[in-house]
Amino acid sequence: MLRAARGEGAAGHAILTSRLPAAGLMSLDAVLLSRLQFVWVVALHILLPAFTVGLASYIAVLEGLHFFTGRAVYLRLSQFWLKLFAISFGMGVVSGIVMPFQFGTNWSRFSDVTADIIGPLLAYEGLMAFFLEAGFLGVLLFGRARVPPWAHLVAAIMVAVGTLFSTFWILAASSWMHTPTGFSMVDGRFFPADWFAVIFSPSFPYRLAHTAVAFFITTALVVAGVAAYHLRAGRFHEEGLTMLKQAFGLLSVLVPLQVLIGDMHGLNTLDHQPAKIAAMEANWETQSRMPLLLFALPDEGAETNHFEIGIPGAGSLILRHDRDAVVQGLKAWPREDRPPVAIPFFAFRAMVGVGLLTLALVAWSWWVWRRNGFGEARAFLKFCELASPLGFVAVVAGWVTTEVGRQPWIVYGLMRTRDGVTPSLAGSDVLVSLAVYVVAYIAIFGAGGYFLVRLLRAGPVAKVVAEHGPSGTAARPLSAATD
Repeated sequence: MLRAARGEGAAGHAILTSRLPAAGLMSLDAVLLSRLQFVWVVALHILLPAFTVGLASYIAVLEGLHFFTGRAVYLRLSQFWLKLFAISFGMGVVSGIVMPFQFGTNWSRFSDVTADIIGPLLAYEGLMAFFLEAGFLGVLLFGRARVPPWAHLVAAIMVAVGTLFSTFWILAASSWMHTPTGFSMVDGRFFPADWFAVIFSPSFPYRLAHTAVAFFITTALVVAGVAAYHLRAGRFHEEGLTMLKQAFGLLSVLVPLQVLIGDMHGLNTLDHQPAKIAAMEANWETQSRMPLLLFALPDEGAETNHFEIGIPGAGSLILRHDRDAVVQGLKAWPREDRPPVAIPFFAFRAMVGVGLLTLALVAWSWWVWRRNGFGEARAFLKFCELASPLGFVAVVAGWVTTEVGRQPWIVYGLMRTRDGVTPSLAGSDVLVSLAVYVVAYIAIFGAGGYFLVRLLRAGPVAKVVAEHGPSGTAARPLSAATD
């Protein structure tokens, strides 16, 4: 589901770089406007898979717990989150369906020269993932009283598997664009020479792990925030405590794991895209004992930073695991081959900052649980509410870091972003389509967000009753205001 934007998305070439001319909009630059268009579409669309990939797995876990334990609380929670998943799925389909068209309308040169590699990867995502999700989602939504309980559980698992397959294939396409391998060039076109090398490019395992874990963390933070909201209001005590225990149980494992995965991903990026790392760290000079900058104002024109605050030697220690190690600076590359600096520098620090805040919240949860339990710690619950959107911030910031840091390449080191745009594309046409997308996405996300907020505030249904269907006994929730 939600193809073309799992994690980083295959549309990262659309990112606006900080070096684009200020007069670009005035001159209706088709490349600039095409980038802006894809930024708008992908930045909003990526919020949906960031939530639904983890939510699908959470629903499958709840269905499994209800199947094996018979506890009604798991059914109530599953029914509650399933409604939210259905709305998010619909928003994802509507907001994501337009993205593949832009490859042909705005980026036809890129689509043409990479068609034999990117095309099959996206087709695998559609055939293996989207249809798996869509097919079993119908059973999951409407089949509880019509199929045996085990079949309903299988449907939940298949939907979750489908979201993970979609993540796999989209990230395979995106990772190949970052670290292209397994291809040959024939008449200026990319052809697959080794499909295993194409799919499992050098950066793919790290990107897949980093993105999937980020999605699960995002969902867990939302679940914790919703639970905290109802517990602070004195509603759904059993459901709220159950959600908090599950959310922070998962976060206790995944947040420290994400730190380790992020470190490995950074080392891999340093090996294959060192200019990106230099931009992320605003490191201009090739030097030993590179400092870790906590804050700076990069100045690309002067090739320096202003107002630096850093830790001496910590950059080399983190990147090379050696405080005395030498790290390349941006001046090692010609200006035209460097990525912009300010955007990845600040986006990366936003992502890391969110990670540290989440880690602190997890540590706080251990103390609260041992001291007096989640239900009594009102300050902790309030912070859980405030932290619920942090995962989305980290996902978008990480995507921006990755894709802006890849510039000026659409296929890293082989094809520049400006060379991927459609020939003779009129800037005025792109401006019109961009305006249409802005209005359409405001309407889609405004309407969808309204219904999601209503469901979140209403909370789970209060009771369930047994319903006997032709295939056995299933549990059916009593009617509620949100049903």
